[in-house]
Amino acid sequence: MRILLAAIITFAATTAALADMKTSFDWGPTKKCFDSKSPPMKVSGVPAGTKQLDIRMMDMDAPDYNHGGSKVAYTGQTDLPYGAFSYTGPCPPTAHKYRFTVKALDAGGKVVGTATATKSFKQ
Repeated sequence: MRILLAAIITFAATTAALADMKTSFDWGPTKKCFDSKSPPMKVSGVPAGTKQLDIRMMDMDAPDYNHGGSKVAYTGQTDLPYGAFSYTGPCPPTAHKYRFTVKALDAGGKVVGTATATKSFKQ
């Protein structure tokens, strides 16, 4: 019974950490067609113990295209400036929706938080 209770408490704490993390981004200075510099981003509610942010972008209208992403050292910052990491930027023929997924990783590489943000790119 104690093991079950400990597992439930651990699950609840992990779920709360995952639910509190948020991210947003603005295309800002991003140029159309393969600008390798990331757009400005914000993160909040990043769990304690996070050492890296693993950031990936997906084209929701062309999910088979790999835009990649990068890992960024996390030291408590809430703003990631334009060009904080490299990836393959958007190059849609018409407006496409893109989703950034930010995973908070601890020192061992375990995911301790996740956030997503989606926005259209139509420049």
